[in-house]
Amino acid sequence: MKSKILNKVLFIVVIGMVMAFTTNDAMFKSTSVIVTSESSLVVRGTTNVNTFTCGFDVLKLKNPVQVLYKKVGARLVFDKTALVLDNDCFDCGGIVINSDFRKILKSKMYPQITLFLNDINDLEEQTDDVLASIDIEIAGVSKNHKVPIKFKKGRGMLITGVLPISMSDYDLKPPKKFFGLITVHDIIKIYFQLAVKES
Repeated sequence: MKSKILNKVLFIVVIGMVMAFTTNDAMFKSTSVIVTSESSLVVRGTTNVNTFTCGFDVLKLKNPVQVLYKKVGARLVFDKTALVLDNDCFDCGGIVINSDFRKILKSKMYPQITLFLNDINDLEEQTDDVLASIDIEIAGVSKNHKVPIKFKKGRGMLITGVLPISMSDYDLKPPKKFFGLITVHDIIKIYFQLAVKES
């Protein structure tokens, strides 16, 4: 009986010691946010003869988005915080170009693009500009990007930025039209304006 009581006391002491050395900053906190209809996400690219724009239907986003985060110094570190984009929700302005865009993304095998938020730096600087680390998975290939973003606070938060991407980094090969006379350039840009609020 005494040994059981002693074991319980030791267990409580060990837990107490662990908690004493664990600050709130070291623990992940959980919240969820809604990406509102004021948001926009647009992919823009160029060819040797013109430009093209593919807009994502933000109303098709899976809301709310679960956010796990903790503060480490001047950084916010995230865990399992992702934005999932269905390739079919991009509209490039016509049936043919929509089909081409989905072929570029290998949508039959990889129907989604996933953006994983890793961390945000420079939170203690007196500026609305911060640097975010984002892993983007396209067509089964994941690459890390450092993205300058701007924050604007209001009823919720507005997050804006531009992310250039090299299609060849993701092993994406755009189709060539009219016997190779029209060529899509390798660099495309993702323009995002995400209006979010806690759910």
